[in-house]
Amino acid sequence: MTVSLLTVAAIYFLTPVYWLAVSATKSSGDLFGTFGFWFSDPHPVDYLGDVLTYDDGIYVRWFANSLLYAGIGAVAATLLSAAAGYALAKYSFPGREAIFNVVLAGVLLPGTALALPLYLLFSEMELANTYWAVLIPSVVSPFGVYLCRIYATAAVPDSLLEAARIDGAGELRIFATLGLRLMTPALVTVFLFQFVHIWNNFFLPLVMLSDSDLYPIQLGLTSWQGYADRQPELYQYTVGGAFLSVLPLMVLMGVLQRYWRTGLTEGSVKS
Repeated sequence: MTVSLLTVAAIYFLTPVYWLAVSATKSSGDLFGTFGFWFSDPHPVDYLGDVLTYDDGIYVRWFANSLLYAGIGAVAATLLSAAAGYALAKYSFPGREAIFNVVLAGVLLPGTALALPLYLLFSEMELANTYWAVLIPSVVSPFGVYLCRIYATAAVPDSLLEAARIDGAGELRIFATLGLRLMTPALVTVFLFQFVHIWNNFFLPLVMLSDSDLYPIQLGLTSWQGYADRQPELYQYTVGGAFLSVLPLMVLMGVLQRYWRTGLTEGSVKS
């Protein structure tokens, strides 16, 4: 029964990826004139090459922008969440629970509700339509702070921290050498979630950016789709670009999944 359910779930999630891989090998005419789930005169190298070279290689620039936004934003959000979660878990100070409750409220707020206020704020600071307009909001992750606090409470023993203090280690060194290392599975989870969130984020760049040179992939592909009625080849470029855009996420998931397995099995048996 379990295997059957997992098989159905796998088919459900992999079918769109299969359709995308097949469609990336077709011309714009074959996209609408042939069966969607099978190949028709495939030329994947030629078509994907056209995607990369169209309009002086604007897709490559969008790809680099997405890597910049998602890479820097995810690393900064992970470190910030680790520091905040560790502090909330291991230090007692007035207002600690109130701050944590505010963080929990932030988890429930949809990003779209904050996009317009952020745009007005960044416009006042003359940062709208710059890289900073997307990067700065991306380094905040309430879910990351929540997860890091829960994980630090369970995975970082107070006795180990006390032993390090007796040996003369400072708080910053304890956090950098012990806290971050013991929290690695949680940090990998926060990094991956935040990377995927920023990579797929469409609404914030749509509100913040007007210069197409600053677009991430998702926004750039949407602009191509908007012109496809007048330039039909853009249908194929949009599908090919979407296929290329999922490859980094698949590689990242495959590389980092072993850290998840390590974290999930911790504490599952008695010591």
